[in-house]
Amino acid sequence: MTIHREGYKYIVIATVLWLALAWSANHFIPVSYFWITASVTFILFLLWFWIVIFFRIPNRNFIHGEDKIICPADGKVVVIEETYEQEYFKDNRLQISVFMSPVNVHVNRNPVSGVVKYMKYHKGKYLVAWHPKSSTENERTTLVIGNDRGDLLLRQIAGALARRICFYVEENDIVKQNGEFGFIRFGSRVDIFLPLGTKVNVSIGDVVKGGVTVLAHY
Repeated sequence: MTIHREGYKYIVIATVLWLALAWSANHFIPVSYFWITASVTFILFLLWFWIVIFFRIPNRNFIHGEDKIICPADGKVVVIEETYEQEYFKDNRLQISVFMSPVNVHVNRNPVSGVVKYMKYHKGKYLVAWHPKSSTENERTTLVIGNDRGDLLLRQIAGALARRICFYVEENDIVKQNGEFGFIRFGSRVDIFLPLGTKVNVSIGDVVKGGVTVLAHY
């Protein structure tokens, strides 16, 4: 396991906060109230530990295949439905949504290899990630990857806790399957829009892993 570069600043801040407050508690809270000092120190340790775990990148054996559409994120499948995609395709597509809780890995990966045909960042609100309007009103990015099998669209959506979507690709970039295209801090959702008729390999409620779970086949 390694730590994602987006987490370095937060881990340093959490470490300094933990040590400073623990030192203050030990020096300014009377010994007779030791339980208060111990409780404060333990709570701060749990916060520090959660931040470290949040930015983890676990070691994985990635799944590859030109006919496979690999899951772009860890989490739970919350939506599988035909819907109208209004930003890029402007027609009906098959939408699969993966909700990432604060305890999931938050690296976002390319489900296929290809060329980035479209990339746009949108400022927005911070509705809870499962809210019906979060995909059109929240802070989000839209990414379209194309290859000789067709185009698919990915949408990073910030949740109520998230305040920063990170993305690392631009239009015309050549990307590889399972390569990292982004990261969302502290709770979020990723939508993927596929051509109608795509064979789906998951069901609502399934727990999925980015780079490992095969969402669908062309």
